[in-house]
Amino acid sequence: MWYGIIIIVAVTIFIYEYRLRKPDQLVLTEANGKIILRSSRVYPKDFSLVLPKTTQSMQLTVESSAKGNLDIKVKLSVAVSLAAGNITQLIKVGGWNSGAVAKAAKEFETVLQSLIKEFTEKYEIEELSSEKIYNHLIDKVGISKEQFGLDTVSVSVQSFEVVDQKIAEAIRQQESARILEQTELLNQKARITAAKAKLKADEEIAFLENELELKKFDLKRTELDKESELADKRMKEELNRKKLNLEFEKEELELLKNNPELLILSPQAARLAEASQTLKNARTVVNLSPSEIAQGSDLLNVFQNFLQKSVGSSSKKKDDEKK
Repeated sequence: MWYGIIIIVAVTIFIYEYRLRKPDQLVLTEANGKIILRSSRVYPKDFSLVLPKTTQSMQLTVESSAKGNLDIKVKLSVAVSLAAGNITQLIKVGGWNSGAVAKAAKEFETVLQSLIKEFTEKYEIEELSSEKIYNHLIDKVGISKEQFGLDTVSVSVQSFEVVDQKIAEAIRQQESARILEQTELLNQKARITAAKAKLKADEEIAFLENELELKKFDLKRTELDKESELADKRMKEELNRKKLNLEFEKEELELLKNNPELLILSPQAARLAEASQTLKNARTVVNLSPSEIAQGSDLLNVFQNFLQKSVGSSSKKKDDEKK
């Protein structure tokens, strides 16, 4: 019976004291003056501290001022979570309770506000912008892990406003004028760029046209050189042919000089002999071409002597027949 009561009491204590760790929780305990992390899924609730690993989001509206005490308003959105490697620092800031992350985040908000105020008071209102404030915060949020045991998940500057509406309107007008001026400058630069591009294109076109003309000239000169070379070849061939004809005529003339009897074989000699036989006193006209005349006076003399001999012998035969 006592064993049953003991078992029931033990089960009751176990159910009451022990809990099952959820995946989004960290379970801490203290041992030998140090905070350690429990790794088991079951833990005693009265001897442990459970911290959520979920992200804590914060919306901040920071009222600050620029140089000249001009009031401004900056709205931030920040998300943080506990840094598992800096649990001791988190407990120092937030205490040993389940709201340690929220309390540390609250302290971190105060630091963010002081960072923004410290930054904006250094600049003129025209020099401030959401981007500059964001870049400054990004450089400084690393202190959240070292001083508060928090990881900064995200930081964003939602808006940056000037409280005084007249000053805000003046800044908007200045910004509008600046944008218009930049737009005009960009337009002028675009025109200049287009003009330069056109000039460059014209230069390239002129260069290419010049290159084309030079190539045409080179082709024409090459063609003329070929034609000149061909004409020279034709002239040389014509000269060689005439030289061969002249040599042939010289050889022919030399042959006729040495053998006068061969003159009877020429067409002119045949016509002349025929005419001398049919007409006693007839004069035979023999047409000689310029090439035949070009054979020279020696050939004419030889041919004349040959004709005289032929005519003399023919007359002598006729006289003998009459007798």
